[in-house]
Amino acid sequence: MYFLSGWPKRLLCPLGSPAEAPFHVQSDPQRTFFAVLAPVRLSIWYSRPSVLIVTYKEPEKSSSQFGSYKQAEWRPDSTMIAVSTAYGYILFFHITSTRGDKYLYEPVYPKGSPQMKGTPHFKDEQCAPALNLEMRKILDLQAPIMSLQSMLEDLLVATSDGLLHLIHWEGMTNGRKAINLCTVPFSVDLQSSRGTGSFLGFADVHIRDMEYCATLDGFAVVFNDGKIGFITPVSSRFTAEQLHGVWPQDVVDGTCVAVNNKYRLMAFGCASGSVQVYTIDNTTGAMLLSHKLELTAKQYPDIWNKTGAVKLVKWSPDNSVVIVTWENGGLSLWSVFGAQLICTLGGDFAYRSDGTKKDPLKISSMSWGAEGYHLWVVSGFGAHNTGIESDSKSIVKQPGILLFQFIKSVLTVNPCMSNQEQVLLQGEDRLYLNCGEASQTQSARNSGLESQGLSILLGHRHWHVVQISNTYLESNWPIRFSAIDKLGQNIAVVGKFGFAHYSLLTKKWKLFGNITQEQNMIVTGGLAWWNDFIVLACYNISDRQEELRVYLRTSNLDNAFAHITKAQAETLLLSVFRDVVIVFRADCSISWSVQQVLQEVSMSRYIPHPFLVVSVTLTSVSTENGITLKMPQQARDAESIMLNLAGQLIMMQRDRSGPQIREKDSNPNQRKLLPFCPPVVLAQSVENVWTTCRANKQKRHLLEALWLSCGGAGMKVWLPLFPRDHRKPHSFLSQRIMLPFHINIYPLAVLFEDALVLGAVNDTLLYDSLYTRNSAREQLEVLFPYCVVERTSQIYLHHILRQLLVRNLGEQALLLAQSCAALPYFPHVLELMLHEVLEEEATSREPIPDPLLPTVAKFITEFPLFLQTVVHCARKTEYALWNYLFAAVGNPKDLFEECLMAQDLDTAASYLIILQNMEVPAVSRQHATLLFNTALEQGKWDLCRHMIRFLKAIGSGESETPPSTPTAQEPSSSGGFEFFRNRSISLSQSAENVPASKFSLQKTLSMPSGPSGKSKDSDCAENMYIDMMLWRHARRLLEEVRLKDLGCFAAQLGFELISWLCKERTRAARVDNFVLALKRLHKDFLWPLPIIPASSLSSPFKNGKYRTVGEQLLKSQSADPFLNLEIDAGVSHVQRSQSWLGNIGPPHHEIDTASSHGPQMQDAFLSPLSNKGDECSIGSATDLTESSSMVDGDWTMVDENFSTLSLTQSELEHISMELASKGPHKSQVQLRYLLHIFMEAGCLDWCIVIGLILRESSVINQIVVLIQSSEVDGEMLQNIKTGLHAVDRWASTDCPGYKPFLNIIKPQVQKLSELTEEQVQPEAFQPITVGKTPEHAGPRAEESRGCSGHGSVPQGEVGGGSLVSRKEEDTTRAEEEESFQDGTYDCSVS
Repeated sequence: MYFLSGWPKRLLCPLGSPAEAPFHVQSDPQRTFFAVLAPVRLSIWYSRPSVLIVTYKEPEKSSSQFGSYKQAEWRPDSTMIAVSTAYGYILFFHITSTRGDKYLYEPVYPKGSPQMKGTPHFKDEQCAPALNLEMRKILDLQAPIMSLQSMLEDLLVATSDGLLHLIHWEGMTNGRKAINLCTVPFSVDLQSSRGTGSFLGFADVHIRDMEYCATLDGFAVVFNDGKIGFITPVSSRFTAEQLHGVWPQDVVDGTCVAVNNKYRLMAFGCASGSVQVYTIDNTTGAMLLSHKLELTAKQYPDIWNKTGAVKLVKWSPDNSVVIVTWENGGLSLWSVFGAQLICTLGGDFAYRSDGTKKDPLKISSMSWGAEGYHLWVVSGFGAHNTGIESDSKSIVKQPGILLFQFIKSVLTVNPCMSNQEQVLLQGEDRLYLNCGEASQTQSARNSGLESQGLSILLGHRHWHVVQISNTYLESNWPIRFSAIDKLGQNIAVVGKFGFAHYSLLTKKWKLFGNITQEQNMIVTGGLAWWNDFIVLACYNISDRQEELRVYLRTSNLDNAFAHITKAQAETLLLSVFRDVVIVFRADCSISWSVQQVLQEVSMSRYIPHPFLVVSVTLTSVSTENGITLKMPQQARDAESIMLNLAGQLIMMQRDRSGPQIREKDSNPNQRKLLPFCPPVVLAQSVENVWTTCRANKQKRHLLEALWLSCGGAGMKVWLPLFPRDHRKPHSFLSQRIMLPFHINIYPLAVLFEDALVLGAVNDTLLYDSLYTRNSAREQLEVLFPYCVVERTSQIYLHHILRQLLVRNLGEQALLLAQSCAALPYFPHVLELMLHEVLEEEATSREPIPDPLLPTVAKFITEFPLFLQTVVHCARKTEYALWNYLFAAVGNPKDLFEECLMAQDLDTAASYLIILQNMEVPAVSRQHATLLFNTALEQGKWDLCRHMIRFLKAIGSGESETPPSTPTAQEPSSSGGFEFFRNRSISLSQSAENVPASKFSLQKTLSMPSGPSGKSKDSDCAENMYIDMMLWRHARRLLEEVRLKDLGCFAAQLGFELISWLCKERTRAARVDNFVLALKRLHKDFLWPLPIIPASSLSSPFKNGKYRTVGEQLLKSQSADPFLNLEIDAGVSHVQRSQSWLGNIGPPHHEIDTASSHGPQMQDAFLSPLSNKGDECSIGSATDLTESSSMVDGDWTMVDENFSTLSLTQSELEHISMELASKGPHKSQVQLRYLLHIFMEAGCLDWCIVIGLILRESSVINQIVVLIQSSEVDGEMLQNIKTGLHAVDRWASTDCPGYKPFLNIIKPQVQKLSELTEEQVQPEAFQPITVGKTPEHAGPRAEESRGCSGHGSVPQGEVGGGSLVSRKEEDTTRAEEEESFQDGTYDCSVS
């Protein structure tokens, strides 16, 4: 439609005194010249460039006789102007051009520029002509003149004494009597006999405003008492006896009128501030109210009833929009049938950036410029500035001429563009496209898609702006039509003469090479693209012949390459359907052709005036929806003609009642086409029609529908109804249905498959803060915001589904919804539908007899997204409506349980918030516990963290208010889990809420800011409750030997593993079956079982075989997802004196093997790294593993060693064996970390198992040393001993690869057996003390752990040297978090 662009421009009027300020502007019929009236001046302005050409000033003597000027009217050929004056005179001015070839303004080009001076009409187009104004005639009508109206060759004048004068333009009345209004009969319609018409029975009645309507053949009038009417001559003679008037009874506050010839509408402004738009009933001749244009209280609460009376109403040159202004100021723009496009009474137009209100712009007169690109406004700023400035020189205080600039949709002038999916807007010198970059479009084309990708049409909010070629514009301004091809890669524009086209791929314009050919054609009926051809209807000036021309885009622009067909009458409209061009002519005939004319249909019986046809479209849409057609291919043929006749959509479809002949062999061009049935009216008040000729079996509903835009009434869709599973349709059911729906944007294009409407909307930007308050208060940039046009789009599917459900067409709604279920915004569609119905019904004051909500709820259950849709809708709706919603969709407790069964934990968490608000705290706690346990089981750590916080919130008695949304903060590496350890600090200061939509969208950890003020007791009880659940989960993981999951669990939730393991040392943390544990760890950590080194076997064939096995193993590990997990652990050096842990790990990095040459291998191969373990703490797992693992290690080092040593074949094989028997680097880090944890907790049996997997004798050594130096529970020793024996047996039978390592550690195992036998009686477990330094480590540990909140663990049990210092534990925690977090979601599989 029409959109404001930029700031208005101001034209400076040369003023002698404020009394000579302009107050009226009137354009000539061609909109090239503008007459501007001041009290005693008449000025003529030129439109492009906007310059003053000539001014006539009335001499004082005659001005006192005539009075001041009031109104001006142009003669249709622009050679005369009639001006009315205050004392009842009409002055006739002749406009004559001055002698010779003289121009007022001419373009000046730099020397040598290739501007074409030899262009025909060059001077007329680019120079402002020099004109003279000369007063020729004066006519005295002896009463003040109220209205002047040009009517063909006559001037119709209404005076205040109630007379109508018909005056010839030469200033003579031709002896015709003035008509007295009192003698014109008025009735409600023309069918009332002439005698019954009431006359205007009071003496002082006169016409206040009037306008002639050519297509209705009469004129709309507003009387001085506010009544409105329409006067029409009953016969061709215009005399009092032949005139008859009709009027509506209910309007008594009319102020002004404007008529729309194309749509046969009369817009009457009223004193109430609304505009009532009337049309004439074709049968009775009565005036019918079509619609009203009025501001609503909803949109403009503070101003809607304070606008004052309507001052002016003006239709645009193409009759597609109307502009309205009020007495109190302001400007609004509406489409033909009442869709509001712009209003300056709200937003940035009405308020400054500091929030203060601006005075609205008061308009005393306005007139549209050529093609509607400009609106000339005479602003009466008058005395509205009582502000800071009192200086009379301020420019704006004096009324001036403002030029508002507009951009308009191509549909207003070239309706054949409605079968495209692009939005194209045209400005006076540029085009705006929404089809993105041509390169993107090219790729869409190559992939064979005829429909453009959503990403291209919806990509961003910015337009692709194409500047129209200056060379073409100079001689052909203004642009009248434009068109874009189907793929959005080529554009064509039509100016005054000829046309030009542009390729978005090459970014080049193509113009006529021969300028004479361009200037010899005037395009009359628009233009369209057909594949690579441009089809247009034009008038050939030199041959005086109407023609239809087709130009090929790729060839030069020249008539030699054009296909030209002569036409009998002027073409008004043309459109392309597949390979058929359809043409509507001035003789009301429609014809179509491929290469020659195929068929012609005369429509003159149905069309009163050819100008009334807004658009003509050939379409495959018909009342039969393709199922009942006798021949299947007919469904996609040109089935019917859609004709928009002044807003009435008329359909003529083919008459298929006769016998159908199957003509397979005949030439399609010679096939006899079927005749058409009589026309049927489909809809009223139609502005635009969209249809497509594409076919898609999946989305037949959307592609075979007809889309209508109906202005203020929103949109309508004529939807086909299909029986399910191709059953026979019911004979009593209609095969199509018309559904109305409202959208918030003005539709400019329909994306059929994507169920979207594209549009554009005006946006404003304030720049007044850039100017200082006093100096520039009157700048245009301060008074007006800067206007831009934004792309916009809207979903409409939920409206259609709802309309179908209202009409009990649930089956059709389901078919339609299922065909669109793959769209990315389909969940949003269901949510919108539910939300709108809920809002309407739950807030209704009257009871609803047949509520729709249960139907909608039942409909949504058909889709897997049901649970999410309901909960999202509830979370976005106020709490008061929840009961109504859940009464229809089901109990939230049941829905919660369904989510758990469906394993949809995120949605279940959303239901928890609802349960917390609707149920007592006990119920929420019960459901939260259920969800917490499930989340723990599935390893959804984010959710677990939220649930911990949620349970605390309930426990702290904050269950009345829902927890607020967590703030997303990234925890620091060590501090991230700090607060989980200090259990006394509450996690939620104000019972923080889970995010509204989904938990897993981002990792949100809310950091506590300090201890909460709640009672310690309730906190402790709550912490205890949560701890119990965490302990239970940890116990389960240990019992099921899921060490990897245990590590993830502890790292992600900050679970205090060491202290818990200390307590569980003899219970859950015991290893009952060493062999099972060993196997499970191999599987969990993707650690390969060891294999016998090839060198210990004699066969060379086996050597080769074993080597390949090793390599395969290595490859299989690298392909594993766990190798993609990354680790970034820092090195921390901790004083050895604080812990005995420094000795863990391979002190001399030996590689244990059973082969005879093992020892020398160790020395040679790893000597550069020896003795590193002494400085290295177990906390820096990376350090240890990088030095001991060669899987991800430093390969260059291996190369060096290989080059310095001449290794034998068997040694090489041995190395490959070693590499093959190592697991992924990540697993190694994790295993060593767990080893460290178990070692600290004193779970020596687990340490032994991990030592076996890593196959490091040093670990076993360490444990034996430890057992010797401290008193260990005899039961544990016994357990280790039996476990090791079981492993030995298993290795002998099932896994010989372990035997070499078991042989190496035989001495340690022997020592262990001796220690076991030494212990005569098992003693109570004592804290492990190392190196007899409890006094050194004790205070540190006490300090760090004293307030740790595990009240149940006595300090003595947790204390002592078994704990690392806080600093070290933090480091290891962070590392643990790092090492486990990447793999969290993969390790839930047990």
